[in-house]
Amino acid sequence: MADSYDVVILGAGTGGYSCAFRAADLGHSTALIEREKVGGTCLHWGCIPTKAFLQAAEVAEHAQDADSYGVRASFDGMDMPALVKFKNRIVEVNYKGVESSLKARGVDLITGVGRLKDARTLVVQTDEGERTITADKALVLATGSKPRGLPVEGAEVDGEQIITSDHAIYLGKAPQRPIVIGASAVGVEFATAFRGFGAEQITLIEALDAIVPQEDVDSSRALHRDFRRSGMKVMVGATVHKVEKGSDGVRVSMESGDSVEGDILLVAIGRRPVSEDMGLDDAGVTLDQGYVVVDEYCRTGLDWEGGAQYAVGDVIPTLGLAHASFQEGFLVAEHAAGQRVTPIDYAGIPRVYYCHPELASVGSTEQELSEQGVEFDKRLFPYSHNARAMMMKGTGHVKVLAGKHGGRVLGIHIVGAHATDLIAEGQLIYNWEALPSDVAQFIHPHPTLSEAIGEAHLQLAGRPLHG
Repeated sequence: MADSYDVVILGAGTGGYSCAFRAADLGHSTALIEREKVGGTCLHWGCIPTKAFLQAAEVAEHAQDADSYGVRASFDGMDMPALVKFKNRIVEVNYKGVESSLKARGVDLITGVGRLKDARTLVVQTDEGERTITADKALVLATGSKPRGLPVEGAEVDGEQIITSDHAIYLGKAPQRPIVIGASAVGVEFATAFRGFGAEQITLIEALDAIVPQEDVDSSRALHRDFRRSGMKVMVGATVHKVEKGSDGVRVSMESGDSVEGDILLVAIGRRPVSEDMGLDDAGVTLDQGYVVVDEYCRTGLDWEGGAQYAVGDVIPTLGLAHASFQEGFLVAEHAAGQRVTPIDYAGIPRVYYCHPELASVGSTEQELSEQGVEFDKRLFPYSHNARAMMMKGTGHVKVLAGKHGGRVLGIHIVGAHATDLIAEGQLIYNWEALPSDVAQFIHPHPTLSEAIGEAHLQLAGRPLHG
């Protein structure tokens, strides 16, 4: 027998469960199908557990630097099993919270492996047997992603000497000489964590010419400087040629002839969509390098009378951020309900990196504006001029890009303590198309880090204070 629901969602990560929440709130009967655990990558292997590790690393850093604040403390190393327990508690509380919310909203959570039969029908293999489930208004693909492997000789992941982020959050001991390949979010965050854990030597390798290569040039340079000052070995423009494992560690050789050795290798070169072995091709879903191709409303192009197929989250080629998939989930649920929705402006979604110092941005980078031929003004307000940042020994800056001659704000880029929190104001400024002169009227409390945002806009408005 076929089970019929208004909305059927395959995958219960952030994109899937947010879509389920909104669809149920709009009065739709909703089924959410998941082969593992509700919460997906973000909750169990990504955002939440890694930030728990980074919080512990920050505490460790404070202990190591306590004397300079007049505090008597000592750092005696990491108790990794205790840290893993701490991380697991945070994950478990959030996991149970999501499950409770699904139940409270009347969403049917089905544990099983789903495969597309056609555009609107799934065949789900559960412990109790096979079920056929049909969507009347929307079938949503939210199957997520998994870490990419490194396609070079000897780099096969074994979960012990050569690991991904999935393994790193279960480490039994803190590595002393970790090598990290890939310097985007996952790479710089784990390099930061290892530094806080007391590693003797950290090597960060990036094939492109800059770390966090998608970010503004000044943000990349500032983070690079901080990493090197901390003693980290940072190699950019370095292409890995071969990996060799030995009884005492790992050797990574570059095409340039250089090589580095460490006790563990973390492959952090991004994530790939999970779209294989689910019948997507047979059902007519268009794929591009594994990603599901969608329009501005997240539709795959497979429709039926009264309904349509959609895709959200890491399986589509957008930002790959949990908060972006939340927005996609809501958009799909509302679009399927016949509500008027506005396509997502992905440039207006904050991009965040929880390394130390933190990095966050919204809008365009200087490189992008230059490539597009857009004339702009820019101002960079350093953390060294901010009293609160001085107290925190904070390095970094707030950089604002705006249209020439007083035009709207086009990009905000922050490197420094609490950048990932401060960017919330940047998002409002960018998305409301504010002028620097508008923001210059805001009153930022003193002394706070938020003043750096105000001061950068004051400079652009021709009313500098401390700059």
